[in-house]
Amino acid sequence: MSRDSTVIQLRQPDAIDDPLTEVAREGARRMLATVLIAEADAFVAVWKDVKLPDGRDRVVRHGHGPERAIQTGVGPVAVRRAKVRDRGKVGAVEKIRFTSSILPKWARRTRSLDALLPILYLRGISTGDFQEALSALLGKDAPNLSPAVITRLTAEWQTDYEAWQKRDLSARRYVYVWADGVYLQARMEPQADCMLVLIGATPEGKKELVGFQTGVRESAQSWLELLVDVKRRGLEIAPDLAVGDGALGFWKAIEEVFPSTRHQRCWVHKTANVLNKVALSVQVNMKADLREIYGAPTRAAAEAAIDVFADKYGAKYDKAVVCLTKDREALLAFFDFPAEHWDHLRTSNPIESVFATVRHRTVRTKGSLSQRTARLMVFKLVSAAAKTWRRLKGENQLPKVVRGVKFQNGVEVIERPANHAA
Repeated sequence: MSRDSTVIQLRQPDAIDDPLTEVAREGARRMLATVLIAEADAFVAVWKDVKLPDGRDRVVRHGHGPERAIQTGVGPVAVRRAKVRDRGKVGAVEKIRFTSSILPKWARRTRSLDALLPILYLRGISTGDFQEALSALLGKDAPNLSPAVITRLTAEWQTDYEAWQKRDLSARRYVYVWADGVYLQARMEPQADCMLVLIGATPEGKKELVGFQTGVRESAQSWLELLVDVKRRGLEIAPDLAVGDGALGFWKAIEEVFPSTRHQRCWVHKTANVLNKVALSVQVNMKADLREIYGAPTRAAAEAAIDVFADKYGAKYDKAVVCLTKDREALLAFFDFPAEHWDHLRTSNPIESVFATVRHRTVRTKGSLSQRTARLMVFKLVSAAAKTWRRLKGENQLPKVVRGVKFQNGVEVIERPANHAA
């Protein structure tokens, strides 16, 4: 429209006037431009002592690239990439190249938005609804979030997933692992997919996603395939302890692949299983009694609490007592590990909490996700969540577990040398 035009633009009904967002977006643009220039200047400063034969600087600033819009949490922000030039002769020496760590060459969205997309998908937003759902936040007709872009993203996620499944694990060591299966009913298929998930704790206390694939939760064969695969890719050292639900075929599989790994049954699952054997009127008191067992300060106290439980409920609720006592050893294995780790080892919560979103997504999953897409969405969700996982408490105790130091009731056993008579 020319400057002499007398046409007045009328406000559209769906337009949102938000001066605060516009100010934030302009501030973000200016700040990003300043930071990109500062990053380029810092790179040039590193090479300031490298000169051409005539004494001029070899590496210099070289203007800016074309303007492009980056989709951010405050909407599209126009930026221009700062360029750096190496004036050395081509072929004589290796070219010095500058790559921005803040603004990669082909970036079109911030990484936080890339993490947001699979989460929104799992929450029930289909590809065609992304722009409408995000228009209030990112502006109308937000670039780089069209259905075609989302479709291309799923192809990229498939590539990421396949590369992740082939990664080398020979340099990895996991002190503890947690295993669980999460069901997803995709579209209207008669059978639900089960996502088999294995999370491990490194000697530094960091939790990582170790294995993830589709299978049958109760099937030992499905878990065996997963464990054999991670071992084939280099995970030779067996975890010291595995935590999981008692109903899993996982236990038979890990016994075959990593026979030295000890078993710890999840107390959250066990409590639910025991309470399911009794009436609601009994569950409140029984739950408190179960808490006395896994909250005991020593193994002996826990053993005594189990005996009290059996005497108290054995006559009327023998099924509940059998459900508890048949896994006595696996339920109390955590006493032989540092007390600082007990909160982590008594439950498979590291997996449960991550998949809380997935478990609640039932209706929309049936309507909008194929099984393949569901798997990719879950993988991306876990990958994004892994970046914010908290480290284990008492991480200074983990190297001791790796060295094989013995613990009794959560306390390190210090072996004193025998005194010899002179």
